[in-house]
Amino acid sequence: MSLMGELQFFLGLQIKQGPEGTFVHQAKYMKDILRKFDKGDLKPMATPMSTHTALDADEEGEVVDQREYRGMIGSLLYLTVTRPDIQFAVCLCARFQASPRLSHRQAVKRIFRYLKYIPELGLWFSSASLLSL
Repeated sequence: MSLMGELQFFLGLQIKQGPEGTFVHQAKYMKDILRKFDKGDLKPMATPMSTHTALDADEEGEVVDQREYRGMIGSLLYLTVTRPDIQFAVCLCARFQASPRLSHRQAVKRIFRYLKYIPELGLWFSSASLLSL
């Protein structure tokens, strides 16, 4: 393993190490899921979730493809490893995987729009910190 050099990419995590600390992000993975779910042409959004509308079961709403919805949620859940800013919104949308409606898919689409707005957000671990990885 030492012949491979410094760790830069591991299980979808991109790692940038320097003397000041380590930055872990998933920009490539995020771009891949935008492409996978054909969300690359969305307009960027500044927040992952609306503060004005509440997400509920929406029994009256139009049913959407459960398999696609679960795939989007699963991909977003893995992205929350380095993106705590979307954790609440993704977990809220994940509650409706059993019977997803159009309103739920619109909420997931908004998360994708937010990801497009801020693609390279991640976690910074400073070498000056007492935390050790």
